Amino acid sequence: MGRILAIDYGKKRVGIAVTDPMQMIATRLTTVSSHEIWIFLKDYFAKESVEKVIVGYPMQMNNQPSEAVLYINPFLKKFQKDYPDMPLEQVDERFTSKMAFRTMIDAGLKKKDRQNKGTIDGVSATIILQSYLEQKNYIK
Repeated sequence: MGRILAIDYGKKRVGIAVTDPMQMIATRLTTVSSHEIWIFLKDYFAKESVEKVIVGYPMQMNNQPSEAVLYINPFLKKFQKDYPDMPLEQVDERFTSKMAFRTMIDAGLKKKDRQNKGTIDGVSATIILQSYLEQKNYIK
């Protein structure tokens, strides 16, 4: 069984989280610049067994895609072209940034650390992945 990799793709930064090989626990892996994501993915896929990639897809309250899809859709298209055999799922990422911020407060992170947008993106990816795992286990 391979890992599941979650991506919170942003215009400037990409938050990345990953499961353990048994797909039980989601852990924040890193945050990289958007222009470095392809190098990161190539290196990571060469080192680790990844079974599936989950990408947060921004939706509005009316269930329509948000304007952020203007830069996420090209990423998704290139990903599918570069990795045609890798299963890719899009999941609703509504409120994950707010949840990430709240999680950091609850964890006791100092204000300076909570203002680091890279940390927020990484925690958001972790929340996306953990929510996916919980939903997946619930459906079984």
